Amino acid sequence: MNSVAPEQTSPEVRTLAERVFHQLQDAIVRGELAPGSKITEPGLSKTYGISRGPLREAMRRLEAHRLIERVPHVGARVVKLSMKELLELFDVREALESMAARLAAQNMTREEIAGLREVLALHERQADLKSGEAYYQREGDLDFHYRIVQGSHNRMLMTMLCDDLYYLVRLYRTQFSASGTRPQRAFVEHHRIVDAIEAGDAELAELLMRRHVSASRANVADRYAATLKQQQAEETV
Repeated sequence: MNSVAPEQTSPEVRTLAERVFHQLQDAIVRGELAPGSKITEPGLSKTYGISRGPLREAMRRLEAHRLIERVPHVGARVVKLSMKELLELFDVREALESMAARLAAQNMTREEIAGLREVLALHERQADLKSGEAYYQREGDLDFHYRIVQGSHNRMLMTMLCDDLYYLVRLYRTQFSASGTRPQRAFVEHHRIVDAIEAGDAELAELLMRRHVSASRANVADRYAATLKQQQAEETV
C-alpha cells in the first residue's frame, strides 16, 4: 500500500512566502488593501510577481493572523470587523494589556526597561509623530505595547497578544488612530506607563494602561463610525 508523503515546502519557497507575507501584511495594515476587499491568487501573483506556491503559503499565514478570511461562495477577502467586533477586540485588549503592564512592573529587567525607553526616544525623534503617523506603523520590537507584553514574562499573554491578536489590533490602530492629536497624547501616556513600570508600581501601571487602551478604544470607535457614515453617504449619491 502506497502512502502519500506530506507536502514539503522548500527553503526557497519559504523565503519567498515570508517576503510576500510581510508585503501583504503591510498593505493590509496601511489600508492599501481595503477591509472587505476581495483578493485572488491570480491578482496577487501578478501584482507581486510570485508563483502560486509561495503565495498560498503567505495567504495561509495571513489567515492564521486573522488578516484575511475565507468566505463561502466569495473566496478570500481582507478582514473587516463590524463595530461590535471591533469594540469586543478592544475590550479584550484592555483587559489583557493592563494585566501585562501590571506583570511588567513586577518582572521587567532593567535592560528591558532601558530598551523601552529607547523605543520612546526613537519615536520622539521621528518627524512623522507630529503628523500622527509614526506611533502606529511600527512593529515587533519597535512597538511599545509589544515590548510591554514581552516584559510581562507571561507566555500565555505573549501568545494571545503577540501572535493571535497582534496584527489585527495593529491594523485598526494604524487605520483609525494615526491622525489628529491622539498620537501625541498616547506618547505622553506611554511615558507615564514606563515611569510606573520602572518604579515597580504594578497597580499604577495596570491603571494607566487600562485608561490608555480605553482612550484608544473610544478614539478608534469614533473614527470607525465616521468612516462608515461617510461610506454610506457615498453609496446613496
